[in-house]
Amino acid sequence: MSSLNIFAGTKALQRIRNEGFHAGLFGGFLGASGGPKWFVLAGLDKVIFPEFLDARKGTIDIMGSSAGAFRAACLAQNDTAAAIDRLANSYANTVYSAKPDAKEITDRGYDLLYGMLGEKGISEAISSSSKNLHFFVQHCHGLVSSDNKAAQMMGLSIAAAKNMLNRKSIAKQFTRAVFSTKPKLDLFRDPCDFPTDYYQLDASNFVPSLMASGSIPIVLQGIKDIPNAKPGVYRDGGIIDYHFDLAFEQSDLILYPHFYKTPTPGWFDKNLKRRQCHASSYENVLMLTPSDEFVASLPYSKIPDRKDFENMEAEVRIKYWLEVIKTSEKLAEEFVNLIQSDDIISKIQPIQLKR
Repeated sequence: MSSLNIFAGTKALQRIRNEGFHAGLFGGFLGASGGPKWFVLAGLDKVIFPEFLDARKGTIDIMGSSAGAFRAACLAQNDTAAAIDRLANSYANTVYSAKPDAKEITDRGYDLLYGMLGEKGISEAISSSSKNLHFFVQHCHGLVSSDNKAAQMMGLSIAAAKNMLNRKSIAKQFTRAVFSTKPKLDLFRDPCDFPTDYYQLDASNFVPSLMASGSIPIVLQGIKDIPNAKPGVYRDGGIIDYHFDLAFEQSDLILYPHFYKTPTPGWFDKNLKRRQCHASSYENVLMLTPSDEFVASLPYSKIPDRKDFENMEAEVRIKYWLEVIKTSEKLAEEFVNLIQSDDIISKIQPIQLKR
């Protein structure tokens, strides 16, 4: 049974066929929103840099939203595997009270981040000469910026209704903010042209912007007045950039480990099956995804998700999540074997997007 599927956009596939598969092809790494869905990729994350991407020369852009931003913060540290282990184990073992409020969940989120970063994580990420870190966040406007749950829900309902008609129509409620160790105004091209602000990551705003990138509306508190950014409330980067519908403007390819083979543009698009990412956004992307057979072999035959907090007792959920993290090592083993045996090119399939 093959555990790993590999998909490539048209330009990426042609370039790999022409040049072979090697680390020097890749100038970017992408991490999607999705909370504990990420556990299925934890094993891959632990080997992608030390076993593969660290061999390349030059700078690599490490980009992510929400849980993908948390992973990016791990991968920008010197010992990426140890940081991923800290994140995965702390996240999996998180336990809340019977009816946690947004403050409790946010406080646990900060504990998670500080534990993952340790004493040197921020300084290592900021000072790295080879890794350029980018956190995707949303600056909220109007009702969606409110602390009041009812007002926020109303704002989100209005945004969801607008989004059904046109994805760009939520631009007055959400402005993309990208916090980077080395800001690049030409990092990507957005087919929806959402307004975007770019900010310098530093020691004062590293944790607030990272926390904001994972601050799910209603569930967590919004992060107010991030240092060295425009004043206001910032929330989850996945609202606009859930799985990213962006064409990254660089000559090198993007490596994108993802839990699904079909990416979803924004948070409000999760239930809009007709709403897919543009094929043009994925021309230079190589995706690594778990196969259907691998997912079927997991406990409960599914990838973890946030509903497990509600649907499972803590002890059961933790055992399940830790087992998925352990099992994800199979994806890592298969990836390393493929790149060492040069069989990887024959395994690559075209990315299938309808628009």
